[in-house]
Amino acid sequence: MSFPRPPDPVKFFASLISSEDELICEASRSLVEYLGKIDLMSEKLPFDYTTYYEEEMGRGLFRRLVFFDEIAAPDRITSVKGITDRIEERFLGPSGRRVNIDPGYVTLHQVVLATHKNYVHRVYAGDGVYIDLTLIYQNGSFQPLSWTYPDYRSPEIVNLFHKVRERYVQQVKKSAQLEGQ
Repeated sequence: MSFPRPPDPVKFFASLISSEDELICEASRSLVEYLGKIDLMSEKLPFDYTTYYEEEMGRGLFRRLVFFDEIAAPDRITSVKGITDRIEERFLGPSGRRVNIDPGYVTLHQVVLATHKNYVHRVYAGDGVYIDLTLIYQNGSFQPLSWTYPDYRSPEIVNLFHKVRERYVQQVKKSAQLEGQ
């Protein structure tokens, strides 16, 4: 028989897609109000694996991944998704969104994204939010799954998540040491 125990904390991040770097920076500053200070921001990564957002957001899109310093309970993901939705609404343009913000988190074992779109491999988390298991940590590396988006399979993004996972491990160790005092 197993007994319930609190979940391990997670490291939240947001994936921001736009053609406007200043808009990504402004949206990131808005996220800081809710998720705390930024630990790491990726370089501009071309978003050219799909044309999915071009009709709404135009061409020349790129992505930045923003990782937040604080580690927190994973069940906060539903409220974080609500926050990112409101920030997207704040920056709407004549043809729709000017920035797309997808929140997620990193653990020792996985990278997950939050979405409002249900699909066969997504699990309902509450408040209209589904969890998309995107990468799993196996054999010393993050591995994509058959449904992992092509850009999340790229060596650039996988390597970035390795770096973030290392930071996360240090944060969890430090947190455990502080609790033990």
